[in-house]
Amino acid sequence: MVVTLELRGADGLTLVADAFGEPTHPTVVLLHGGGQTRHAWGGTAAALAADGFYALTVDQRGHGDSAWDPAGRYGFEAYADDARALAAQLDRPVIVGASLGGIAGLLAAGEAPRAELGGLVLVDIAHRARPEGVARVIEFMRERALDGFGSLEEAADFVAAYLPHRERPSDVSGLEKNLRRGEDGRWRWHWDPAFLQRGPDGPIVAERLAAAARSLSLRTLLVRGRASDVLSEEGAREFLALVPHAEYVDVADAAHMVAGDRNDAFTAAVSRFLRAQEGAEQAPS
Repeated sequence: MVVTLELRGADGLTLVADAFGEPTHPTVVLLHGGGQTRHAWGGTAAALAADGFYALTVDQRGHGDSAWDPAGRYGFEAYADDARALAAQLDRPVIVGASLGGIAGLLAAGEAPRAELGGLVLVDIAHRARPEGVARVIEFMRERALDGFGSLEEAADFVAAYLPHRERPSDVSGLEKNLRRGEDGRWRWHWDPAFLQRGPDGPIVAERLAAAARSLSLRTLLVRGRASDVLSEEGAREFLALVPHAEYVDVADAAHMVAGDRNDAFTAAVSRFLRAQEGAEQAPS
């Protein structure tokens, strides 16, 4: 059974989450990437619940059913503060963060005030990203942000052109979870357009993320899509040098959106990491 919850983010913003599994089980918080919603995780949360975890998929601020920030606070700092706020309401959760969600988790875990976490999984993001890959993501988000689409079919065609390595689904009803229909009848992405106007996070972001990575002491897993245009193999290896205790999984036939491209392989890697984490914590000292 899936239960929809309202949690508190920083500044008192309401964050909506779907909860899978038993609240008494070890907690995993899944934070999606920019422009996505909590529905981006495919069957991962349900599979983790079946493995004995309490999995929460969260709409980040300005996305999905969560509140839009009236002040337009959509920089990395705000998302890291939200991750800290979520951790404070839960019992040492493991954060699984894709792209934007991963940056939020890395800053929350590696900078003061440090969130009390049980572990960290970074999904196709590290301290340094390929500028051309990031630009491609932003361009995809920006192109139809205001005008939207006349139908779900039109939206599906747009997504298929952006993700040519994926087969276009014949049933496009699933897109309703990521779109909202306006009074004019047009479908628009389910996130605050102000997200794209948040401004640059500054030239020191890579340096800050590297410093946060070096300070990590908790168990860490980096998952990369082998065909990613955002996280290069070189960037992944640099991160592993900064975090020598981190584990690494390179998922074949997956690009930046690893969980959507190869949900089976991605979920298996995360589940192995979480089970080993629980085994390590329960082993006698």
